[in-house]
Amino acid sequence: MNSQHKLPLDMIYHWETAKAESIYMTQPMGDGKVIDYTWRRAVGEARRMAAYLVSLNLPPQSRIGIMSKNCAHWIMSDWAIWMAGHVSVPLYPTLNADTVNYILDHAGCEVLFVGKLDDWDSMKSGVPDSVQCIAYPLSPPTDFKTWDDLVTKFPPLENNVERDPKDMATIVYTSGSTGRPKGVVLSFGNLAFASAGGTEALDVSSNERMLSYLPLSHVFERFVVELGSMNKGFHLFFADSLDTFVDDLKRAQPTLFLAVPRIWIKFQHGVFQKMPRDKLARLLKVPLLNRVIKKKVLTNLGLQHVRFAGSGSAPLAHDILDWYRSLGLELLEGYGMSENFAYSHMTKPGRARTGYVGEALPGVEVKISDQGEILVKSPATMVGYYKDEGKTRDTFTDDGFLKTGDKGEVDALGRLKITGRIKEIFKTSKGKYIAPAPIENKLMSHPDIEMVCVSGANYTQPHCLVMLSEEAHEKLADDQYRQTLEQSFSSLLEDVNGTVDPHEQLKFMAVVRDEWSIENDFLTPTMKLKRNVVEDAYKVDLDEWYASNKRVIWQ
Repeated sequence: MNSQHKLPLDMIYHWETAKAESIYMTQPMGDGKVIDYTWRRAVGEARRMAAYLVSLNLPPQSRIGIMSKNCAHWIMSDWAIWMAGHVSVPLYPTLNADTVNYILDHAGCEVLFVGKLDDWDSMKSGVPDSVQCIAYPLSPPTDFKTWDDLVTKFPPLENNVERDPKDMATIVYTSGSTGRPKGVVLSFGNLAFASAGGTEALDVSSNERMLSYLPLSHVFERFVVELGSMNKGFHLFFADSLDTFVDDLKRAQPTLFLAVPRIWIKFQHGVFQKMPRDKLARLLKVPLLNRVIKKKVLTNLGLQHVRFAGSGSAPLAHDILDWYRSLGLELLEGYGMSENFAYSHMTKPGRARTGYVGEALPGVEVKISDQGEILVKSPATMVGYYKDEGKTRDTFTDDGFLKTGDKGEVDALGRLKITGRIKEIFKTSKGKYIAPAPIENKLMSHPDIEMVCVSGANYTQPHCLVMLSEEAHEKLADDQYRQTLEQSFSSLLEDVNGTVDPHEQLKFMAVVRDEWSIENDFLTPTMKLKRNVVEDAYKVDLDEWYASNKRVIWQ
């Protein structure tokens, strides 16, 4: 890779003239209406907002928050903050007021962009009166200054502001699966390196189309979608709402598509509702029908033009990966974390190995410690944690490698396999250690299971807690369905137990009534399980469940 990479602002100045009248972003405004932003207009509005931010006379590198679901204004705000000489601080649009307040206070944010939010009423008490707020066109009703008024009032910054590669560009707060979020400091050099390496690895061109709907406050979406589109100048589309997602997808007709495992599972369930799994498998084996069926399934999903599809943020069950590949969809997995701007490993097209998350991206060094921990180093690795030198020190080895907290192994071709989280590994009362993630992946292959938590510290054998899919949950009132499901789960347990070591065999499966969600604090804003919260919620029942000797338990 070239040692000199275009910095984020240099990228957008280039497209502002090179593709001035080309459409960069397509933004739904509700009721089927969309607005197209050309490169000239998008950069122009960012320049005007930057002029307003400069007028506030804030100290250099002041922190400015962005709290919104994905939209064109989110990206333009990021640019404006950088042009004005400041640091962007994304906040997840699903946070509660307490976490909003913690992040704004910890980062010292003086300004906050407030955009598309589903539950602003439960968040707004977390915003101190001292923070000046700016509302996007799609924000909830407020009395804040508005984006449109400000970009109308202020003339654009005329000069091309340059930022040093070592300057702080953004503080990304981790999703907080284990306590308070940590502020990951990333420089412009970090972002530039990741952007160049990611687009090079996938041979991304300026003709791509992507739908942006996973949170831009998460590094995965920001690395691939925001920085990728800025690097190559391709067309971004945004989703309006969950209800319009299929229409949004069909409007975009993406050539690159990212999703988290839950979405890939929901897509698959939707296909099976229209055509049972066994029937589809039989039709795909008929040579004359194979190509037609594949095309029809992908077209119905809006994915018929996808060159590469990615899955990240959590492992995807092997059989689901294989199923998508059987449809001709090159489903690539990636691995990374906030601390390296999600720039670490990616499956290379044609070199996938089921169960592995791919090879190190260009410029990434990787090694496995004596304890089995994955250690990585690259120019995309964070500067450190904001206001926390001690935690920063603890997160790096003496020779500068980032401690990921994940256990793993590397095969002869350099492909990485994640074998568990060091902190998630627990010990049974027999003194045996168990990594829950690989067992959970096996259980997730069942079409009626939405989420799984394997646990059992200090018990003789582990167990699993299961949350059903929405469709399965709705059918539970039917006794016949429930009996059939119980038999299916019992068979699943037997199958899974036949593939693991004796000390890893599950004693029982408990099907819980609760929905594990962000709102009730069972999940992080990135849909990761808060394992300690889940375990605490059911520990009062465990002794009784173990004593019952039942294979499948209904809470």
